[in-house]
Amino acid sequence: MRLFTILLLLIIAARTSGQKIDNTVSYRGMSGDRYLRINYDNDLFAGQDQNYTQGYSIELVSPALSKNPVNKIFFQFAEDRQISGIVFEHLGYTPERYDRTEIQIGDRPFAGVATLKYFKISINEKSKQRITSQLNAGVMGPAAIGKEIQTSIHEITGSLMPRGWKNQINNQFVVNYAIDYEMELTRIENYLGLTMNASATLGNLNTKAAVGFSTTFGLVNDPYRLSKDNKFLLYGYIQSMITAVGYDGTLQGAIVGNDSVYTIPAADVSRLVG
Repeated sequence: MRLFTILLLLIIAARTSGQKIDNTVSYRGMSGDRYLRINYDNDLFAGQDQNYTQGYSIELVSPALSKNPVNKIFFQFAEDRQISGIVFEHLGYTPERYDRTEIQIGDRPFAGVATLKYFKISINEKSKQRITSQLNAGVMGPAAIGKEIQTSIHEITGSLMPRGWKNQINNQFVVNYAIDYEMELTRIENYLGLTMNASATLGNLNTKAAVGFSTTFGLVNDPYRLSKDNKFLLYGYIQSMITAVGYDGTLQGAIVGNDSVYTIPAADVSRLVG
């Protein structure tokens, strides 16, 4: 029965759309409490360029960051292992016809986001649970230099030049607080694992809640164990999430005083997405 459930979730997950990578989830976890990780996404790798078009992050995890005063507003288990970190993240969003100068009515607006994120991961080995708390603050708009970054990448790759960034969402400060909860449902040694995921985000960049499942398969360590069996890892992962959207600043602009030339009206925002 467990195997059937895992296979069913894999099929469901394969039918959902992609999203930006979140490095704090268990299936992207790193061994130890001290590391530097650089991550880069670009949908050109998939032969397209729309919606979440590209992003990169520079992540530092260190025991020294456990003394960060921001950690006082984060959640944790009573008996746990804690990992504290900080991330600089840059994200870019474009409509499908990014090469056109005119506004793409009915499609998403151009938007660039640059933020600094503090986070703490609390892991309970006995109950197989993880809580990740995050505080994200930064800017959305021309100050995030989304236009300059995407234009440079397209010049290097010889792709069509993005010409609609003059219509991007205007400058605004963004602040978000997020909590992600994970609980392992079943595991077949270090080869297959099934996890339940739930998250909630509040802020003027995103306000949303999500629930779903993630599956890992291959040669992978148990992310809830303190000791790691394998030093060499080779695995895949699939995550399927249903998200209820309250507000999306990359679509709707500023909550108060929105003066962007084009945003998506609240009535046209999809409130339930996969």
